[in-house]
Amino acid sequence: MYDFLIAPFADFAFMRSALYGSLALALSSCPVGVFLMLRRMSLTGDAMAHAILPGAATGFLLFGLNIVPMTIGGLIAGVVVALGAGAVSRFTIQKEDASMAAFYLISLALGVLMVSIRGSSVDLMHVLFGTVLALNDAALTLIGVIAAITLVTLAIFWRALVAECLDPLFLRSVSRFGTPVHFIFLALVVLNLVGGFQALGTLLSVGLMMLPAAAARFWTVRLEPMIALAVVIGAVSCVAGLLLSYHFSLPSGPAIILSAGAVYLASIVAGTRGILSSRVRHHRHRTA
Repeated sequence: MYDFLIAPFADFAFMRSALYGSLALALSSCPVGVFLMLRRMSLTGDAMAHAILPGAATGFLLFGLNIVPMTIGGLIAGVVVALGAGAVSRFTIQKEDASMAAFYLISLALGVLMVSIRGSSVDLMHVLFGTVLALNDAALTLIGVIAAITLVTLAIFWRALVAECLDPLFLRSVSRFGTPVHFIFLALVVLNLVGGFQALGTLLSVGLMMLPAAAARFWTVRLEPMIALAVVIGAVSCVAGLLLSYHFSLPSGPAIILSAGAVYLASIVAGTRGILSSRVRHHRHRTA
């Protein structure tokens, strides 16, 4: 048991770095994922994950695989896409989901094209799928700072975020902070996707944000326990994925996301609000 569970992290520094980085990501991105899910914006997270690619690709083209310019580029691209999609939905007849989809498809194609022009297929795979086993001190610092900013911001705007989940129109009618809180939340989404990009790439970073949140939804209806459970599921998925990657020579990012996916599928069936529990309650109701 020690050789399987503990030894990889005890014996190898790169495994410890991957563990620290992925756990920090789970701590910050899973609560954001819960709010995204409750606001029915799950696919917005996926769109924003693709949207950061051109900015990261620009940083890569100019400075190579350097964390700082790629992060700054990703942030700028994410903000531009979020504001652009919001402006289109506000000033035209098109809804926000359609404009977001259009912007993210353009961003994804542009980013892949930019990386392909200069880089190799290996560089493209690194940008799209990340390299959690190659996290250095700079990447860990960035992820830690993002986690701290996210947790502090959620604590400060907690009540406003909860109110917007329940009734955003009511919040905007009684408070002038409704719209700013919405954009602050979108900024947190972009920030966490940029942090996840360092470890899981642009295509998989949203997986750690949404799958634990979706799984937790099958176990509780209360917000605070749902967030705590999502963080636990995210952390367990990170540990399980890294161990599977180490012992079976699997790509680490997909292994983490598939571990979270396995918990999600199990929650659909066995959760307290899952299929089995619903059938038991339905059967008891019919026989009562």
